[in-house]
Amino acid sequence: MGTLTYTASVSLDGYVADATGDFQWSAPGDPVFAAHIERMATVSTEVLGRKTYALMQYWETFPDDDDHPAADREFARRWRDIEKVVVSSTLRRDELGSERDRLMPRLSLDELKQIVDGAPGVVEIFGPTVAGPAIAAGMIEEFHFFVIPKMVGGGLRALPDGVHLDLNLVEHRIFGDGAAYLRYRAGEGAAKATD
Repeated sequence: MGTLTYTASVSLDGYVADATGDFQWSAPGDPVFAAHIERMATVSTEVLGRKTYALMQYWETFPDDDDHPAADREFARRWRDIEKVVVSSTLRRDELGSERDRLMPRLSLDELKQIVDGAPGVVEIFGPTVAGPAIAAGMIEEFHFFVIPKMVGGGLRALPDGVHLDLNLVEHRIFGDGAAYLRYRAGEGAAKATD
């Protein structure tokens, strides 16, 4: 049985992308990238939406040769080893990058629970749109935030409105560029949604 986590790189004011949809401001420097590689060692399954899946296809075909940085090659290897569940009503099965990838037009909370129960390790939800219902339902066991020292003033929020969470900080790290890694575990009482 796996555990369910939500990971996001967020601005200081709580956005994963700005009002124009740009998220390049959150591109990790070498130490943060190394932390992502380390974190991925426990991830067995990735649940993500169409746009994030398309973005991450870059790593599916990343060359494994000495012409490319070792960290990039390791990230690509770990990414390819992860089972992907793509939630999209517009993507077609023949557009998936790997035979191992699963396509679901919708993802109910019961289906998500089945995915987590059947996983051998961490199930990570990647993207606030896909993660929102699970966050509101109190299903996320751990939150991993890479906080970027930048305020973008609006855009796609990392967390849904109207949810109250009791969280316990279990790990934190500060990087030389001012970014911070914060890992929270859901506390007793989990989540409560408000109207």
